[in-house]
Amino acid sequence: MPLVKQKLLAIAAILTTALVWGLMWYPFRALNERGVSIAQTSLLVYLIAAMLGIALFFDVYRRQLRWHPVLPLLALLFGWCNFSYTWAVSEGMVMRVLLLFYLSPLWTALFSRLLLQEKLTRTGWLLVGLSLAGCLIILYRPGLLEGAALLSQRYEWLALSGGISFALGNVLSKRARNLPVPVKSATIWFGVALMGLIALASRQQLGAVLDTSLPAWLLLALLGMTLLATSIISQHGVSLLPASQAMTLMLLELVFAALSAYWLAGERMSLQEWLGGALIAAASLLSGKMTQPVAAQEKA
Repeated sequence: MPLVKQKLLAIAAILTTALVWGLMWYPFRALNERGVSIAQTSLLVYLIAAMLGIALFFDVYRRQLRWHPVLPLLALLFGWCNFSYTWAVSEGMVMRVLLLFYLSPLWTALFSRLLLQEKLTRTGWLLVGLSLAGCLIILYRPGLLEGAALLSQRYEWLALSGGISFALGNVLSKRARNLPVPVKSATIWFGVALMGLIALASRQQLGAVLDTSLPAWLLLALLGMTLLATSIISQHGVSLLPASQAMTLMLLELVFAALSAYWLAGERMSLQEWLGGALIAAASLLSGKMTQPVAAQEKA
């Protein structure tokens, strides 16, 4: 296939991924409003994705699957990342959740410094400041300077902790660079399913899985297949495009989420949130320039 067509397919793959994740909040919220809890949805959707993925790429897993001590930690971190995100968008403002989650480049830079010894560049420190400024602008409200809590809603804590988990998981995944991508993907899927299982078990609601209606099962299966397909095509897009271009395209997730939240849920962002979001998006866009790899530091 000509290189130009490959690049166009890669761009289409990243745009599709951004579109899917920009709209994914809606079916999760709709199922929750119809009595299928976020824990139940997370367990079933990601378990379906994992089982389909293993069946589809069985030979790949058979050849490449191997144990690594970091796998349980990746399962917990990425499991909480996805579970907390879907929990947050089920009860909070979609764009507010996404913007708090998109602070993850800030946490990635800090974890990279601690765990990978990657030094923050001058641009990196500027972007850290941009991210923090954007966060404070979004969260600011009257009374904050008099001692009011910075995060007053549960969904805000969920979004923030999800972004931190995502960042730490990415850094640990980078550290375990020899792990094949299919193995990491399956670890993530099973991790989210595990979080759903733990949440259901802690509430003594495991029996609710058996009471899931047929229409809900059909939607859950469709979501599982969508997540699997999205994971596959996003890996294709990322492998062919420069990281900066892929990140730019992925930021369209914010646009798709804002439009869908406006049309489907009547959510409107204030000028304050637009300003804070713009700073966070700018920092995310330039996040590739935040750290200096160890090898580059040694040459300096």
